[in-house]
Amino acid sequence: MSSNPLLVLIFQRILLGFVLLFAISALLFVGIEILPGDFAQAYLGQSATPEAVANIRKELGLDAPLLQRYLGWLGGVLQGDFGTSWANKVSVSEQIGKRLGNTLFLAFWAAVVSVPLAIGLGMIAVHYRNRFIDRLINIVSLAAISLPEFFTGYLLILFFAVNWGVAVFPATVFADMAFTDRLAAIVLPCATLVLVVLAHMMRMTRAAILNIMSSAYIETAELKGMNAFRIIAKHAAPNAIAPIINVVALNLAYLVVGVVVVEVIFVYPGMGQYLVDAVTIRDMPVVQACGLVFAAVYIILNMVADVLGILANPRLRHPK
Repeated sequence: MSSNPLLVLIFQRILLGFVLLFAISALLFVGIEILPGDFAQAYLGQSATPEAVANIRKELGLDAPLLQRYLGWLGGVLQGDFGTSWANKVSVSEQIGKRLGNTLFLAFWAAVVSVPLAIGLGMIAVHYRNRFIDRLINIVSLAAISLPEFFTGYLLILFFAVNWGVAVFPATVFADMAFTDRLAAIVLPCATLVLVVLAHMMRMTRAAILNIMSSAYIETAELKGMNAFRIIAKHAAPNAIAPIINVVALNLAYLVVGVVVVEVIFVYPGMGQYLVDAVTIRDMPVVQACGLVFAAVYIILNMVADVLGILANPRLRHPK
């Protein structure tokens, strides 16, 4: 491995990802622990006696030292056990399995729409650079990226669900729901996520391709009389793939991690809604589990982006 810089770099990225995830788990556990307030007191109410509060803390294991509780929690996580919800005594792992599936379903369809659309619009903007279509795409994308998710979501609800009645609200899904009904339910939250990430991916795609367009081989293709859009699609875009992969992966990570606001707005039963509900009642096992899952998804997608970026670099694939 030491003689191959490609494998060394990939191994370093993967190792760094695991180290970072371990550090985040510790910060997450300690950070939640030092937050003001107490679940036992909130659960029993302000009129609870100190003895009753102490009994609840003992029952939940909160009287044990911090390090002992962290190592016990981490050991369970490594075995796929996130513990039991303090609020309803239900397995957190089972609940996360259901909720994560809903979140990934929403993020998947948002990615299916936004990624090809962003790359296509980026290529069109390059083809018509500095002309009306390019300026129009840039103005619309800047407007879209400037609006916060909650504002975009409420606008879509107002027009498509309330005024015109052509979309479903709230976005409720359940286990035995038909696939077409599930798709219909996520139209508005999916559209909100697409509008949020589309502009960033499109602008970065445009910038990456424009950077390649100044290369000598592009000028040679132009001198040969090749069609301008064919030059962009066949020669410029494939060579700009590394930065495009990175920005797509970052936005895919956001689609999964950044759905909290969107899920709350549309009352969608995903990880974000589950996290907000747990924070409200200080259900710490759920908060810790959701935080760690979000961190893991973000780190893994960034790790994948790094590895794909390395593999897309011809100087690393074919070292001299």
